[in-house]
Amino acid sequence: MDLDWSALWLSLKVAGWATAINLVLGVGFGALLARRRFPGRELLDTVFTLPMVLPPTVLGYYLLVLIGSKGPLGAWLENSFGINLVFTWQAAVIAAAVASFPLVFKPARAAFEDVDGQLEQAARTLGVSELALFFRVTLPLAWRGILAGLLLAFARAMGEFGATIMVAGSIPGRTQTLSIAIYEAVQAGNDGRANALVLLSSLVCISVLLLAARLVGRRQEGARNVA
Repeated sequence: MDLDWSALWLSLKVAGWATAINLVLGVGFGALLARRRFPGRELLDTVFTLPMVLPPTVLGYYLLVLIGSKGPLGAWLENSFGINLVFTWQAAVIAAAVASFPLVFKPARAAFEDVDGQLEQAARTLGVSELALFFRVTLPLAWRGILAGLLLAFARAMGEFGATIMVAGSIPGRTQTLSIAIYEAVQAGNDGRANALVLLSSLVCISVLLLAARLVGRRQEGARNVA
């Protein structure tokens, strides 16, 4: 059986872009909520966690309302720049990024909260700026939790289905990701293709999880050797 690899490459591209977006936004907001106290902080935390518990189709509907041609963001993009996001691979990236965002944000916040504040205060007494403090002290101490969240988010983005099919549809070679291709194969009664795609998806996710365990294990071994 000839297996169309386009769904795999598209899923990897979508998951990669979604993870990159969450690296910036998830880590940034995780650090903000871990280090700053302000009104509405816990409400914001709840909103950021919602994609983890909302049904994927509900999440997809919200995104469709937002980025659709009649939505506030979608209408602005179309009228100002002629950009239509719906039924594009970029829409799949948005759906995957939103769905996997809590898997980066929550571990990042917890990791930043676990950083020893005395170490940061010691760096401040040495005249280190807040920006340098974040990148030279705080981030290196929190990176294991962040890395674990990023890898889990990548795996989650690889398997995103409900929100993706709502905003990106199922266009072979353009928006048909691996999970959607599996659904289409099952619907068509093509068990051989479905089995092959399921095995392929499982192998990719297992590889990601094994990589996460190996990277964290190496870090822990290095810390023991230094000690």
